[in-house]
Amino acid sequence: MVTRFAPSPTGDLHLGNARTALFNLLLARRSAGRFVVRVEDTDFERSREEYRERQLEDLRWLGIEWDAGPDREDERGPYRQSLRAPLYDRYFEELARTQRVYPCFCSPLELEVARRAQLAQGRPPRYAGTCRELSADEQARRRAAGISPTLRFRVPAGRRVEFLDLVHGPQSFSSDDIGDFVVRRADGSAAFFFCNAVDDARMGVTHVLRGEDHLANTPRQLLILEALALAAPVYGHVALLLGADGAKLSKRLEAASLRHYRERGYLPSAIANHLFRLGHSTPEHALLDLQRMAERFEVAHLGRAPAHFDEQQLRGWQKEAVRHLAPEEARRWLEQVLPPRLDAHSAAAFVSAVLPNVVLPADARTWVDVVFGAPPALGAREGELVCEAGREYFTAALEAAQVSGNDLQAIVTAIRTATGRKGAALYGPLRVALTGLTHGPELAPLVKAMPSGAVRARLARFAEETPPP
Repeated sequence: MVTRFAPSPTGDLHLGNARTALFNLLLARRSAGRFVVRVEDTDFERSREEYRERQLEDLRWLGIEWDAGPDREDERGPYRQSLRAPLYDRYFEELARTQRVYPCFCSPLELEVARRAQLAQGRPPRYAGTCRELSADEQARRRAAGISPTLRFRVPAGRRVEFLDLVHGPQSFSSDDIGDFVVRRADGSAAFFFCNAVDDARMGVTHVLRGEDHLANTPRQLLILEALALAAPVYGHVALLLGADGAKLSKRLEAASLRHYRERGYLPSAIANHLFRLGHSTPEHALLDLQRMAERFEVAHLGRAPAHFDEQQLRGWQKEAVRHLAPEEARRWLEQVLPPRLDAHSAAAFVSAVLPNVVLPADARTWVDVVFGAPPALGAREGELVCEAGREYFTAALEAAQVSGNDLQAIVTAIRTATGRKGAALYGPLRVALTGLTHGPELAPLVKAMPSGAVRARLARFAEETPPP
């Protein structure tokens, strides 16, 4: 089995693209097959080298590795369509020899007028065949006039194009409803219908999972492959991935891009686990790595109804992914919010303290200020708690801190002995004095992460003077 992912470098990968890549990888790995990446960059006006690099980088970040691709060439490459023009030209010549294609001189305006006329008559828009039977002399005259033609595939009349879709089951299309379609643009570049199909065959691709918006393209591509006597892959058209508003995700929407979530600090395992369950049912509820996903991936479990991307569900997977981080992984994940030049010991102590309370790195910024910043200012309610505790409470706390440093248990024991307080009355004022907040991560590891002397300085504020009301 050979599967592929074929992105166009016209923008950052959106989540629907990422899910398609993931599903094709899992399908190949489940069968110990090959997974290849092909860059479809024949749209010269919109394709950008920086997008190609970012797309490949984002795929690798997600954990998706390929057996062959634009940076891992083999005998079936090159894996960039912009470098495969000589191959396409040979097949165009073959189609011309068998009269399966013809030049079309219709302008975009003429095509649009014809399309609107068909829609006004209640007919589905399809090419009217205007240039289908132009004589050689007429073709030469139009070329002499400076008109660069496209090349259209001559769709045979009265045919049924049938195939078995892995998701939608048996499919049947009438060739009379398709209309002759463009396989080569006026600038000489190969169109999607053509190069996508030819490359799948030439690269040995056996199975293709792609969005169901390509379902109507499949009969066209099967006709091309038949005309060229090339093997067709088995297709499966996956239900579209929609946003929370019910609209199709687009790579031109920043919030729908994989990079958008990556830069916010979402972990690749969280995104992969969420995507794995969007349009693919599974009894597995635990966080899975890619190997376990491949073992449990079932084409039969791909749904036909559109799947909705839900950031709240993604946050749930993110919490689980954060919980599974090893200490060094967690430190690297939070590195962007840690104070510069923080020593390794302090960084490890801080990360250990706050990790159970953060979902994204931005959530840790509050605790960076609490732990490493100036003594916190108190709100009205917090001030009341401190005032109610009184000087005796904080004098006992400060004396214990002067002896034991950041040992919270020693401080708590001294307060309990001096005041007899228990439970919330014991811990509440202490948390407020040290953090400025009434809630947060477990206090002992948080205090342990504070710089030497910070605990004493914060307690001294309330031991040396009567706390303000």
